[in-house]
Amino acid sequence: MRIAVASEGKEVSMHFGHCEGFWIFDVEGKEIKNSSFLPNPGHRPGFLPEFLKNHGVDCVISGGMGMSAIELFNNYGIDVITGAEGEVDKVVKKYLEVTLMASNSPCEEHKSHGHYH
Repeated sequence: MRIAVASEGKEVSMHFGHCEGFWIFDVEGKEIKNSSFLPNPGHRPGFLPEFLKNHGVDCVISGGMGMSAIELFNNYGIDVITGAEGEVDKVVKKYLEVTLMASNSPCEEHKSHGHYH
């Protein structure tokens, strides 16, 4: 399994589309085998879900994400976890231990801009 975490440095980003980049974790069972950083290539509506799919991502974790991005990820068969916060590696460990508290609700603030991020 490959997990991408939207991040600002080593912290989970609250704004998926505008994050600094993605920490990518390769996981077997409940063990992290490898991690690497993938810079955000830039926010364009609908681009990042396909970009991460092409990098083999199975699950995305973020602080916040718009509904259109969630729907695109779901269309690609990628699980989305929102409402996460804290250090990226600790969040992934909680996810693997099934103790991560997440909201799984879309970021509402982007609606006022006429589109989702």
